[in-house]
Amino acid sequence: MKKVNLLGPLFGFALMAAASVYADPDPNFHIYLAFGQSNMEGQGTIESQDKTVDPRFQMLSTIDNFNGRKLGTWNEAIPPLANKHGGLGPTDYFGRTLVEKLDPQIKVGVVVVAVAGCSIVLFDPPVSQSYWSQQAGWFMDIVKDYGDDPYQRLVDMAKKAKEDGVIKGIIFHQGETDEGDSDWPNKVKKVYDRLVKDVGLDENIPFFAGEVPYQGSSKGTNNNIRKLPNVSKNFYLVSAEGLNDLDMMRIHFSSQGYRDFGKRYAEKVMEVLGDKLKPVATSTPESSSDGPAASSSSGTPASSGAESSSSAGPAEGSSSSAVASAGSSSVGPGSSGGSDAIRVVQAKGVSIGKMAVSQNAIVVPVNLARASRVNVSVYSVLGKQVMGMDAMFSAGENTVNLEASKLPVGNYVISVQAGSTRSTARIDIAR
Repeated sequence: MKKVNLLGPLFGFALMAAASVYADPDPNFHIYLAFGQSNMEGQGTIESQDKTVDPRFQMLSTIDNFNGRKLGTWNEAIPPLANKHGGLGPTDYFGRTLVEKLDPQIKVGVVVVAVAGCSIVLFDPPVSQSYWSQQAGWFMDIVKDYGDDPYQRLVDMAKKAKEDGVIKGIIFHQGETDEGDSDWPNKVKKVYDRLVKDVGLDENIPFFAGEVPYQGSSKGTNNNIRKLPNVSKNFYLVSAEGLNDLDMMRIHFSSQGYRDFGKRYAEKVMEVLGDKLKPVATSTPESSSDGPAASSSSGTPASSGAESSSSAGPAEGSSSSAVASAGSSSVGPGSSGGSDAIRVVQAKGVSIGKMAVSQNAIVVPVNLARASRVNVSVYSVLGKQVMGMDAMFSAGENTVNLEASKLPVGNYVISVQAGSTRSTARIDIAR
């Protein structure tokens, strides 16, 4: 029996080899930038129904060490998505609606930066000292979490997001603080133009601005918001008509209001982008089996040429536990086991046995009909390889040990390929 240990010091070499193969952004990973003030930050109570999300909907953490999320890493989009001061917001059900309505091959990611009570000038640095001097301590705490420059944090994270997918649009909710500023629409256009240039976005990328509650204490802000389409052909309004269930201050939507409002953002995006939201054909593995993710653009994993090697996971983590499965059934969206983007397949000639997990390792039994060079890869739910090795296996039972602590909480697919035959199995990591 062949045993291959992926816990040794050769991780780094294999990671560099794999990175050159899997560096291209996934055209079926649609990303949206989101920024604004308190309503974008989200002020709704997070209820039990909001704590389970399809793993096809991801958020890029724009704050470090928040809810166990590291800055610049993708995580399941469980609220709050903006910062520790926020709650349920429109971005939550914006993303959930898109993954529900769009083709199962499409994944959705959001990059959210929002500061309650901010003026639009906060997103057009340098910010004057007189503006800073007027702000409360809690306001400055939020700004500090964004590296003391929320605009630059949005730009930096947008650039990082572009490495993994395609930015399709910008959603925006701000203006209450600037209700009396008649020049606010032009200031928003200036921020938009700057963001497009600094991130390197398409000059016609759509910008979706949400109205404020019609019966709220800041309802006059809608006079400015409704002027936005006049300053750019790329600006679109998202109506707040009828969303009158508000908080006590009558500034913010209720939890249900945020759910409904998020759906309206998604519906407007689908209306404007139309066929641009359809999946793009990508390279696929050999016809003997399905790849680890239906929309993966990575194709067949390349051999590293090493007898045994591995890449480190996408982020460091603590000891983990896992629930592993192997079989031929797909995992449906909304279940605890993953999404349509994750498939488990057992192919004739190479199979994955029942996996076991300890604090440090995931033990993967691999059975071969004949001796063969085998490629073992681990993919995230976004279809990106996060671990990989290549070794010569003997016929019969072989064992591969993967370092569990290198995988953050989430859903993964383990792919084992021998020649043109591949088997895949799902594994769920949970601390």
